[in-house]
Amino acid sequence: MIIETNVPLAPYTSWLIGGPADFFCLPETEEQLSEALTIAKDKQFPVTILGGGTNVLVSDQGVRGLVICLKKFSRTEVELVTEAKPEQSYLRIRALAGTPKAELLRIFLKYKMAPALFLAGLPGDVGGGVVMNAGVAENLVPREFGELVRSIQVLRWEKNTLQRIDLGRNQLRWTYRHSDGWQPGIITQVELVWPSIEVPSILEQVKAANLNRLQKQPLDKPSCGSVFVNPVGGKAAQLIDECGLKGLSIGSAQVSLKHANFIVNQGGATATDTWRLIQKVQQRVKELKGVNLTTEVVRLGEWGEA
Repeated sequence: MIIETNVPLAPYTSWLIGGPADFFCLPETEEQLSEALTIAKDKQFPVTILGGGTNVLVSDQGVRGLVICLKKFSRTEVELVTEAKPEQSYLRIRALAGTPKAELLRIFLKYKMAPALFLAGLPGDVGGGVVMNAGVAENLVPREFGELVRSIQVLRWEKNTLQRIDLGRNQLRWTYRHSDGWQPGIITQVELVWPSIEVPSILEQVKAANLNRLQKQPLDKPSCGSVFVNPVGGKAAQLIDECGLKGLSIGSAQVSLKHANFIVNQGGATATDTWRLIQKVQQRVKELKGVNLTTEVVRLGEWGEA
């Protein structure tokens, strides 16, 4: 396992923002991942897991210890399970945690199945999909990642030994944009299943959905996707827009003119300016609407008082 030093993390995030990792590696197999975790334990390095790089904001000061990036930790196994009763047949996918959700989209499109439409709107990787129970605002079936999951594998330390733990879907707690019950540890593999029911029009539906997103979301600029969780009974984008905050900027970080729940990197945005802009939006929405917006964004690294 090659471990590099002082590696800039910005290229590994969808925002293209962030300072360096003290130590950095890109495991491709579970053996390499285990080796990296063992090295970190022996040298007493704190460990940070970086998945698809969406929904994270890396500090300008970088991240101390070892950053394990899962971008190359990607593989899928696909099986169409045919039962005696056709209605009980299903598609099964086993995917390593770093597998892009776009790869799942490709598979479900190949088999003309409904999850393709849901996945068309989701960035990031499979492990992140489980961690945050990724979902969409549209009333689709499925609508949240947890609906696809049959089981997961977690790598964790138990009595100074790395153990692979298998957890079924019902052993996890699925809530809005979050999952629990798998911690501590690192999600390494996810098993997903879906009934073997073809949707003949699914390709056209995905094309239409992608066109709609292209028109409504700033997909041409670096962002983390949606910044804020939708409050109960409301839409974060609508609240921000009604507060007149579209276009608000701090440095090169800007509330998108296209979609108010996106903050875009106009070129050279810093993590500090981006976080200050997030806080400014929260402050104004609280003042004008009385609503506390919470973020989907996870901050990584050293932040001080920011």
